[in-house]
Amino acid sequence: MHKASSESRRSRARRTPTFVEFFAGGGMVRAGLGEQWRCAFANDFDPKKCAAYRENWGAAELHEGDIGQLSTDQLPASAIDLAWASFPCQDLSVAGLGAGLQGQRSSAFWLFWSLLQSLQNEGRVPPIVTLENVCGTLTSHEGRDFREIVKALVKLNYRVGAIVIDAKDFVPQSRPRLFVVAVQSHISLGQYALDGAHGAHHSQALVRAYDMLSPGLKKHWIWWDLPAAPPRTINLIDIIEDEPSDVKWQSAAETQNILDLMAPIHLAKVAEARASGRRMVGTVYRRMRRDAHGGRYQRAEIRFDGLAGCLRTPGGGSSRQLLLFVEGDVVRSRLLSSRETARLMGLPESYVLPKRYTDAYHLTGDGVASPVVKHLSERLFLPLLNTGV
Repeated sequence: MHKASSESRRSRARRTPTFVEFFAGGGMVRAGLGEQWRCAFANDFDPKKCAAYRENWGAAELHEGDIGQLSTDQLPASAIDLAWASFPCQDLSVAGLGAGLQGQRSSAFWLFWSLLQSLQNEGRVPPIVTLENVCGTLTSHEGRDFREIVKALVKLNYRVGAIVIDAKDFVPQSRPRLFVVAVQSHISLGQYALDGAHGAHHSQALVRAYDMLSPGLKKHWIWWDLPAAPPRTINLIDIIEDEPSDVKWQSAAETQNILDLMAPIHLAKVAEARASGRRMVGTVYRRMRRDAHGGRYQRAEIRFDGLAGCLRTPGGGSSRQLLLFVEGDVVRSRLLSSRETARLMGLPESYVLPKRYTDAYHLTGDGVASPVVKHLSERLFLPLLNTGV
């Protein structure tokens, strides 16, 4: 196994660390890593997402195309400090069909792993690898898919840990996601590893997934010690546009139809908002529920807790999230605007969104919240590189 020399460590400390990102989308990971990192390579196969990436970051580092067609010759020859892969979640999501890592989309993980394996054979495997995906990864195929991910990384001489972070700690959106963070064995963990699972970042589902690992894999496991995020300073109402240009207010009849779909517990929330005397903004999802006889019916469910529900892409059968505005007896409704979805992902106002509403919503709903990436970078990645590589 290759071990970095002290001269190499000093060299890394002097230069700006580099990263490569796969399944890059519109570059939300790049937005989160910021100027403390240099992007050396980015890849996505979706033409619309690649167009947004170029609009915001330029074309120099982006390679548009199937990851399965990439070779290490196309990756930077210089040292890579971090490889990030937000591989497709469709087959791992609870809303998916349960195909897991063998599914048509989520199996792209193995294409990313194959590139890592080639880099290892060339003696230039990245010291840090991060995978981001839905928390359903932990339970997919009764934990077997997660076990296969850990096993695959261990095979490349990585020690592996995972943490669950909810974007609601940073932005007004409930968006729990799994982050698998793997480091090469020569990295000193120092104060960043715990002796067991502790705190919110180590969910019960994660602990159960760990318990299902073999003793051999557990020897390579890390319980990452990630500090808590500072208190969130914005709520849903703070990111709302008064008169967005890309969505229209629904008619009174359409708004009433939403209210008619609510169960008494949710109608009570609307009544409480009316009685408050303040402008209240809640988010609504229409969901299919089952009755006592196994039949299916639609319900509208609202929350007024200052958070949006998890953004979802328009495809895949998921309903789009609605906003319900309550000011006394006046109740209005509309879809989230594309700029509001960008704000819910922590993107700056300068971020250029696709002109078509559906394209913009798909871009943001399929991304990773940038402030979460920033937190991981500042509180884990950079310290590990500075002290242990």
